[in-house]
Amino acid sequence: MASHNPPHPHGPDEAAGRPTPQAGRPEHPELVDFAVDLTSQEVLRQVHVLDALGADWSPVEALRGEEAAYDLLYSGLDDEQRRVYDELVAAGVLPRRGGGHAAA
Repeated sequence: MASHNPPHPHGPDEAAGRPTPQAGRPEHPELVDFAVDLTSQEVLRQVHVLDALGADWSPVEALRGEEAAYDLLYSGLDDEQRRVYDELVAAGVLPRRGGGHAAA
């Protein structure tokens, strides 16, 4: 008995893995210039951030406090922690800080 293969239900483009254009849509649509200006939203965001920080917030004091916290974090390390810390400093992953001694 001879085998009869029905015709492929798709066109040659789809059979080759290429999509075919849909009805009413151009095969090669033109690019459209699209821009959104978020300036007003960014200004509003900055206003809210500064309002949340408060009038007495000092970026210099905040940075000093952050540096002190990092120094404290890397102080008082035991021998194994110190070894790992020294390896990370040598690899350039962490800066050297804290001196490795417990803070007073």
